[in-house]
Amino acid sequence: MRENRKYIILIGIAAFLFVGYFIADNMLFNGIKPNAINENGFQANFFVNKNTKSKAAVILIGGGQWGDYWAQQFAKKEMVGLSIPYTGKEGLPRLPEEIELEYFENAINWLRERPEVDPNKIVVMGASRNAELALVIASTFPEYISGVVAYAPSSVSWSNTVLPYNSNQMKASWKYKGVDIPYVPMNKIMGNETNKIKMVDYWTNGLAKIEIVQQAAIKVEKINGPILLFSGNDDKVWPSSIMADMIEKRLEVNNFEHSFQNIKYDNAGHLISGNPDDNSSYRTAIININRKDYEYEFGGNDDGDIKAKQDAKLKLMEFMEKI
Repeated sequence: MRENRKYIILIGIAAFLFVGYFIADNMLFNGIKPNAINENGFQANFFVNKNTKSKAAVILIGGGQWGDYWAQQFAKKEMVGLSIPYTGKEGLPRLPEEIELEYFENAINWLRERPEVDPNKIVVMGASRNAELALVIASTFPEYISGVVAYAPSSVSWSNTVLPYNSNQMKASWKYKGVDIPYVPMNKIMGNETNKIKMVDYWTNGLAKIEIVQQAAIKVEKINGPILLFSGNDDKVWPSSIMADMIEKRLEVNNFEHSFQNIKYDNAGHLISGNPDDNSSYRTAIININRKDYEYEFGGNDDGDIKAKQDAKLKLMEFMEKI
């Protein structure tokens, strides 16, 4: 009898804690919870305030924690955020290679039909290789995309082999209607006898292939809206500031009609696209090359990165207000 009573008490406590968690969660959570989308040929988290009607939308390329953070920030500003992954989840490609742009086209078309979205104000945003992809998407679908935000951008498309965990066979990273998006072919990054590696040298050597780089340059002049670029002058992952300047030069040569901002920060590195309220310090990371771990630097310093993230967020929201 006592054992049954003890069992009932434990169940009651568990139920109390379970209900209490959801009550507390609803009372303390002041954000906008996402709606999970898995239809129309794409997967995403959709962030929108219930009273939002016909507002600008931002597609966060790559999704994940980064995409969800920014999508919610836009939703809090009475805009719409769509945080969209394209690899690594059930039903999506395992590796970021030969990614079909039709996947993002499906998401764009779905957004255009939403009553919360102004179909003439859809922006794509990404960081690092996802910035590369954002620029590719915007240049491929100029009739649908109204602007681009690219943190630590690339001026060209790269082959799949730039990522050591991708397949060894060289392929395009992006495709549309079965056709490869032109890319810079790269041998896989090689290790060395030390435990450290300079990532930026690998990409700089790739940019030295001048004729190939010209063919693989993202056709940013086709983008039908304003472009906002952010980079750190001390980016030690890849030469994002140099590539931002390459984008700027291409736009100037082609008499780009829309506004363009190329914002570069001193003492800032590769990681300037994150939450500016997050004081976590990530100065290095590990990359595995041929089963050996190597340490590499992100560049910048704590103070420079924080200042860059804070200033970039202000400029980003100003940019979106003008879309």
